Amino acid sequence: MATVTVLSMPTPDGAANALSVIQGLQKQQLIKVLDAAIVSWPVGKKSPATRQLVSMLQVGALGGMFWGLLLGVIFMTPLFGMALGAAMGALGGAFRDYGIDDDFINKVRSQVKEGTSALFLMTTDAVLDRVADAMRAVKFEIISTNLSKEQEQKLREAFAEA
Repeated sequence: MATVTVLSMPTPDGAANALSVIQGLQKQQLIKVLDAAIVSWPVGKKSPATRQLVSMLQVGALGGMFWGLLLGVIFMTPLFGMALGAAMGALGGAFRDYGIDDDFINKVRSQVKEGTSALFLMTTDAVLDRVADAMRAVKFEIISTNLSKEQEQKLREAFAEA
């Protein structure tokens, strides 16, 4: 099963920089990126800019539509108010398969603010210790992942040691 992970960066360009590191790891076959998206929220802007990376990566399990719908639900639903419930009801099956629920959406929405960025990754086959070593220079926080609580704790510990 693919792992969906969201990494929060303290700067608007942090997610793009982290993606460069991840892409280098993919070239070394230390992680397989199925799909990715970047959200960047420059200071002074009213809303974030989103960029789906389907064109530069092989199309993932759900393709660009997955990120488009997910980022729309996360960052546009304040405009729609109660439409979130209806949207999640309609899209729930696809998102729930990847561990994405209201808690995930609210957590991402609360942490990705003006002056920050986030890297959304759908990956498999990560060599965790090597990925953690390569990410040492990148300042980030794991916002969310669809791993089990035990797997997520191991991931957080690996990155804390990095």
